[in-house]
Amino acid sequence: MQRSFEVIGGNNEPERTTGFTAVTSSMDVARPDLAKKKKKRRLIIIGGSALALVVIGVAVSRLKPAAMSVDRASVWIDTVKRGPMLRQVRGLGTLVPEDIRWIAASKEGRVEKIIVRPGAKVEPDTVILELSSPDLQQAALDAESQHKAAEAELTTLRATLQRELLNQESTTAQVHSEYQQAKMEAETNDNLRKNGLIAELEYKTSIIKRDELENRDKIEQKRLQFARDSIEPQLAAKQAIVDQLKASAELKARDVEALHVKAGMQGVLQQLPVEVGQRVIAGTNLARVADPTKLKAQVKIAETQAKDIQINQPASIDTRNGIVSGHVIRVDPAVEQGTVTVDVALDGSLPKGARPDLSVDGTIELERLDNVLYVGRPAFAQDGATVGVFRLTPNGEAIRTPVHFGRSSVNTIEILSGLKEGDQVILSDTSAYDSHDRIQLN
Repeated sequence: MQRSFEVIGGNNEPERTTGFTAVTSSMDVARPDLAKKKKKRRLIIIGGSALALVVIGVAVSRLKPAAMSVDRASVWIDTVKRGPMLRQVRGLGTLVPEDIRWIAASKEGRVEKIIVRPGAKVEPDTVILELSSPDLQQAALDAESQHKAAEAELTTLRATLQRELLNQESTTAQVHSEYQQAKMEAETNDNLRKNGLIAELEYKTSIIKRDELENRDKIEQKRLQFARDSIEPQLAAKQAIVDQLKASAELKARDVEALHVKAGMQGVLQQLPVEVGQRVIAGTNLARVADPTKLKAQVKIAETQAKDIQINQPASIDTRNGIVSGHVIRVDPAVEQGTVTVDVALDGSLPKGARPDLSVDGTIELERLDNVLYVGRPAFAQDGATVGVFRLTPNGEAIRTPVHFGRSSVNTIEILSGLKEGDQVILSDTSAYDSHDRIQLN
C-alpha cells in the first residue's frame, strides 16, 4: 500500500511522492541503522584503546629497569680463585710487660718526697718516694719500749727464780744434814740401850727425831726438784710474751721502714700516680715498675672470630717498626665490649722503639685450607652467610648473585656456592645499591 505525503518545497508548490521520503529542507529523516553503526564503531574504538593500554602496560611492566651507572674506579673488584687459603684473624693490641709490680701503700700516710720519676731505671732497693706518718712512728716507739720492758722483766724473773732455787738447795742441804746427825744419834743410842747405858725414854726420843728429820728431808728434796722443774716453764711463758712484743715492735719498725717506698725489682718505673703532699690510705697504688726487656702482646680479637683460636697457634705482631713472630699463650675466657683478649708471647727479638703500652697489630694463623674456592673478603660477608654479591658480566654490567660463603680469613673468604673460578665480583660496600639488582660499570 502506498501512502502519499505532501512535501512543501521552496516554491510553495506541493510535490507528491510515494514510500518513505525524507524531508530535504527544514528537517531530516530518522536513520536508526546509522546510529547503530556509529555506536558500534564507538564501542570498537573504546575497546581497542583499552586493549592497547593493557598491552602497553604489560609490555612496560616486563621491561627491565635501567641499570644504575657506577664509576668502575669507585668500586673494589676481585677475581674468584681456587687453591690454598690461609685463615687468619687480626686485631689491635698493645705491648705489655710480662713482669709487672704494683707498689701499694701498706699504711696510711702523706707523700713527703718523690725521689725517682717515671722512666728511670730502678733496682730492688731503689727508694722511689718517702711517706710520713707520725702515728705510725709513735706506735713503733711504743712497741719498742714494751719489748724492752718485757725483756727486763724476763731478766728479773730469771734472777728471782735462780735465787729461790739456791735458797731451796740450802734448806734441803741443811735438813739432810740434820737428818744424818739424828740417824747417827739414834744408832748410837740403840747400842747404848742394849748395854743398859741409856734410858729408854732418851732412846725413843732419838728415834722420833730421826724419823721426823727423815720425812723433812724427803719433803725438802721434793721441793728442790719442784723448784728446778718450775724454772723453765715460768721463763718460757715470760719469753713468749717477750717474743710477741718483739715481733710487734719489728712489725711496727717495718711499717716505718716501708714509708721509704722501694722498687722491689729491677726494671723501669712506669707510673707514679701520686704527688707531694697527697695523703694516701692503705692499699693505694703508689708506683708501677716493669721489666721492659720482657714484653708480650695483648691483642683484642672480635668475639665472632675468636672461637677458633687455640693455645700455641703461630702469630705475628706488627710494631710498625718491624714484625715479630710469636705464639698464643692465653685466651681470655670472658668477652669485654665485643672482643676477646689474646696474649701472644714474642719469640723473636724486639725491634727498636718497642716499649710497654706501644700500639701494635696482631695476626693469628688459624689453619691452612687446601684446594678451596675463595675470593677477597667483601666488607659485608660473614662466615656461613648467604649474601647477594654483584658479579660482573662480559658486557660491563654487574648482576646481584646470591653467594654462600664458608670460612673466612682476614682478607679472604671461602666460597661454597654461587660463584665459579674466574668470576669477578665487587667486594666494596654496595649498600647504596640495595634497591638495584643490576649496575652498569663505566
